[in-house]
Amino acid sequence: MANIPYADLSDPAVRPLVDRITAERGGVLHLYQMLLHAPPVAEGWLTYLTAIRQKSSLPGALRELVIMRVAILNGAPYEADQHAPIALKEGMTQAQLDDLASWQDSGLFDDTERAVLAYTDAMTRDIQVPASVSEAIRQRFPHRQVVELTATIAAYNMVSRFLEALQVHSHDAR
Repeated sequence: MANIPYADLSDPAVRPLVDRITAERGGVLHLYQMLLHAPPVAEGWLTYLTAIRQKSSLPGALRELVIMRVAILNGAPYEADQHAPIALKEGMTQAQLDDLASWQDSGLFDDTERAVLAYTDAMTRDIQVPASVSEAIRQRFPHRQVVELTATIAAYNMVSRFLEALQVHSHDAR
């Protein structure tokens, strides 16, 4: 159960944003139900995460690989619950999802995916990224995608930390 109650979606102060979220996302997930306590934050969040998820030039499977790895590293089950179906739709396999916790020992990830996972791990666990890990990314991606990859990892670390601090979970009522 969440640490504070979810926002009242019928409140006239948040109704326009609820309508926008519904139009863009198909519904108002628990994450946004919590964010709507602070409408300017919810609006900025929606704009930023829409750019990450829908306007990035990164392949969808790599984006979802990153999101799922961040969820594992940060112990964020809501994030994993929401993104596992998307990851499969974007081209990840169930076997890859199953092996993601121990990707270093798995033969299911190619060299690019392994470089992305190492980058994700370094950014999430250590903040500072070793030069060799950064170099592996720079060799594989143009500058735009290096920035998009970095922003995606950073964004989903933000998401998981928000979710876990407020104990937002899929099984919550509302």
